[in-house]
Amino acid sequence: MRAFEAAARLGGFSAAAQELCVTQGAIAQQIKHLEAWAGVSLFVRHARGVRLSATGKAVLPKLGEAFDALGEVTQTMRREGTASEVRIATLPSIAQLWLSPRLPAIRLALPESTVSVTAMEDAPNLVRDPYDMAIFFADANTLDTNTLSLGQDVIYPVCAPQIANRLKTPADLADCTLIHDASWKDDWEAWLAFAASGQSFDTSGPVFSLYALAVEEARNGAGILIGHNALVRPLIERGELAAPFEMTVELPRVLALETAPAMRGKADVETAIGILAE
Repeated sequence: MRAFEAAARLGGFSAAAQELCVTQGAIAQQIKHLEAWAGVSLFVRHARGVRLSATGKAVLPKLGEAFDALGEVTQTMRREGTASEVRIATLPSIAQLWLSPRLPAIRLALPESTVSVTAMEDAPNLVRDPYDMAIFFADANTLDTNTLSLGQDVIYPVCAPQIANRLKTPADLADCTLIHDASWKDDWEAWLAFAASGQSFDTSGPVFSLYALAVEEARNGAGILIGHNALVRPLIERGELAAPFEMTVELPRVLALETAPAMRGKADVETAIGILAE
């Protein structure tokens, strides 16, 4: 049932396999067993994938509610437990560049607590998953009462100071190596559309799957990267990176801190949130 619910909610077996940390074949086999046991097809298979059958659509909402309720029970058990622990889920780039410098202050404020950080690419379901809070970039228009905005996502080019000294206008980028992050592959297009509208650029360049590594390469003088202000501002303030142009672009998303519903008001969690929100 869990395999079916995940596949139905996420729109396919592959996404369900990734969420449940099993193979796509395992998901398919478990759903096949469930369909055989129930005597009904829950998915319609076709050449391009699967889609929910009428029965699948009918049972999905209640099954989702059941798993949410089970998750709430588990979270409540953790909340009432004697162990003092703060569990944070976040993007690898946020963990390395934004969260890491703030962890000492949390440990100092919570000497009896254990602070754990899990880096992941997609935000967890805090009703079900065993995390107290999640820090990810999110659409500014979708924040709910459990989510705190930590600031708008503002982007602009950054590079080593010695390279920045040679750049006067965006047109100078034509002779430079542009560094890319695999997750935010549209960053350069978004900034150039604003700062150099009408100009043509070859935006090809090295691509990194870890943003922190791309930042490190920019520091090393390998090229110019689009910086996300929340992640690169401390490096600029220390003189390790420089922003050669004044033009910035404000993306329609924010750095968002979401709290698990069952953990709202929990003393150590609220203390950690207060520090992260400063």
